[in-house]
Order: sequence, then structure tokens, then C-alpha cells
Amino acid sequence: MLYYLFRFFDQFNVPGAGLFDYISFRASMALIGSLVVSILFGKRIINRLRKQQIGETVRDLGLAGQIEKSGTPTMGGLIILSAILLPTLLFAKLDNIYVITMLIATVWLGLIGFLDDYIKVFKKNKEGLKGKFKIIGQIGVGVIVGSILYFSGDVRVHKRVPSNYQLQKDEVFVTKEHVQEGNDQFRWIATDDMTTTIPFIKGNEFNYNWLIGDSNKNYGWLLFIPIVIFIVIAVSNGANMTDGLDGLATGTSAIIGLALAVLAYVSSNGKFADYLNVMYIPQAEELVVFIAAFIGACIGFLWYNSFPAQVFMGDTGSLALGGIIAVFAISIRKELLIPVLCGVFLIENLSVMLQVGYFKLTKRRFGEGRRIFLMAPLHHHYQKKGLHEAKIVARFWIVGILLAVISIVTLKVR
Repeated sequence: MLYYLFRFFDQFNVPGAGLFDYISFRASMALIGSLVVSILFGKRIINRLRKQQIGETVRDLGLAGQIEKSGTPTMGGLIILSAILLPTLLFAKLDNIYVITMLIATVWLGLIGFLDDYIKVFKKNKEGLKGKFKIIGQIGVGVIVGSILYFSGDVRVHKRVPSNYQLQKDEVFVTKEHVQEGNDQFRWIATDDMTTTIPFIKGNEFNYNWLIGDSNKNYGWLLFIPIVIFIVIAVSNGANMTDGLDGLATGTSAIIGLALAVLAYVSSNGKFADYLNVMYIPQAEELVVFIAAFIGACIGFLWYNSFPAQVFMGDTGSLALGGIIAVFAISIRKELLIPVLCGVFLIENLSVMLQVGYFKLTKRRFGEGRRIFLMAPLHHHYQKKGLHEAKIVARFWIVGILLAVISIVTLKVR
């Protein structure tokens, strides 16, 4: 909202009003704003949660320090959501298709998580929202996001093609000079097809329409939307699984957010996209403002969520964080990087799937279930081995940083 206000002031040459034209300034303000909201107002929200006796009910699983966490305020995801939404509404262009998409995903997934926490806390039902209803909600997000990205005329990418390229349906040449590279010349085209990026591979563009032989782009959505649904469910549940130790999911999400900020900035900047030979995504620069608020919200929440935690995010936060990361990566055409970038979430998810699958298999075969890990998700395995909670979190963060660096390096390694 402030963007439009200061654009109005800029017409009258008000000093400083022109700063709001710069993404770097608005992203910085969104980051600072989210930190202020999460740190200053976070304490008030925590006190309110404590006053309402909205505390975590802990099952005794024999883990060190577990019982001491009983009664710690939960539903702290409200702090994260507030710290994301308020700065975005203040500093981003609210008519931007990507911002609209991210706001829808954030609010929708936040509501699903809030319902789950509400049932657990106020209805005293430890199971919370039934799994099938969570999945239905996540499918709804996937359908909406997938439909917007596939069908909206505002969602277009610019990519390089050979100078003799034959235009396909809904493609147009962009007014740019040919780029000489070796003995070949290239031109730029603007297209609304769902081209995405394949990491580590030369000529690393992949079109969902090609996979089903839909050259006219009439039925590609039949593949694209289910893929979006799968990614949203997988990443949001991965973040939910990771949220088992103080600061683990929050810090990991902040690291992923930093990598996504870099990827979004270079993809939305014509000069960097030209230099790195990556797809240029017009209008996606507003995503940098959103992800700056996301990073600030995660870091600010760590103020209270780091060991020993004064508040837990609950599903209100974890489902939203994972869903935001998934939708953001899809929006900047980097969804195939998610297994690397979100490797911590992936490992946590896989550890549970492997544990459950192996237990059931061995129970059928030997009459007694056996385990791969001492306990799943994986972070609890290390707790059972005697590692301190803070050390486990720090090591997972280090792995997350390594994976984030690898993800950024893929811009040139192919």
C-alpha cells in the first residue's frame, strides 16, 4: 500500500518518495518490518497465548528435555504469518500476480494449520484436524496456484532461442538484439508455456506441455496442476515433520528463504538473467519483497523459538512455511531444485516413510516390526543417540546452508 502512496507523492517531487521504485529498498524495508513485527509484537502474542493457556501437550516419548516443554505456548505461527503478511501488504505491489498468488497460499495454508492447532488445544483432541481434511486443503491450494500460474496472461517468461526458431502458439519475439555466442545467434521470446529449470543439465529447460505431446498448450494443465499439488503437499508436510526441535524448522526455512531470494532476484532482473543465461521472469521482482518478509519473519521468530523455546509455531506456522516455499519455488520455475534446496525437509520426510514402511514389512514377514532408526523423524534418532538438541539443530542448519549454496551454484553448473 505504501508503494502506491509514495508513487503519488513522487509526482509532486516529495524528497525520498522515489525510493519506493527500487526493489532493493522495498525488500530491505520488508525485512526490517517483519523483524520488528515478529520481535516486538511477538512477545505480546506469546503473553496472550500463555494467558489463554494455549500450551503444548507433550507425549512422553523418552526424549531428553521433552517433559520440560509441556505447557509451552503453541500456535506461535500467528507471529510468523503476521510478520509476513503485514510488511508484504505495506511494501509490495498488491496488483502483482505473483504477490497475489503468494498471499493466497500463505493465508490458506495458515488457516489449515490454525484449524489443526485449534482442535488440538481447545477441543483437547490430540489428533487435531483429520489428515484427509488437511490433504483436501492442500489440494485446494495446489489447484488455485497451479491454475493461476498456468492460465493467467500475466505469467510469462522470456527465454533464449536460436535465431531461426519457429514461434509456437502464444509466443512472440522480444525486442532485443541478437546475442552472439560462438558461431550461433540467439533471440529472445516471450512465452506463457510452463517451462521450468532442470538443475545441473546443459540446455536446462523443460516444458510440461512437451511431456504429454501438447504442442498447442491446451492440456498441459492436466499434468502441471497435479505436480503443483504434489509439491505443495510434500514440502508443507516436510516442514511439519521438521518442526520437532527448538528452532529447527524456523532456521532451516530462513536458510531456504535466503537461497530463494537470490534465485528470484536473478530471475527477475533482465541483466542478471542475460548474463547467467537463465529464464527472465517479468514482474517476479515483487517476489523478492515477499521473500524478504518471509526471511525476517523466520529470523524474528527464532528470537523466541531458539533453544530453550518460549513458543512453538504449531501447524499454523509449519504448514504455512512449507507451502510458501513450495509455491515460491514453482513461481520462479525452480521447483525441480526443491529436492536439493529443501533437502532437510526431504530427509525428515523420507526417514518417517522408511521407518513406517520397514516396520510394516518386517512385521508381516517376521511377525515383529523392526526399525531402521531409533526413532523418526530423523532428528529424534539423534536425540535417542544422546546428542543435545541444540547441537542437532546447529548441524541440520549447516547441512541446510550447504544445500542452499549448491542450489545457487546450479545457476552456472550445467
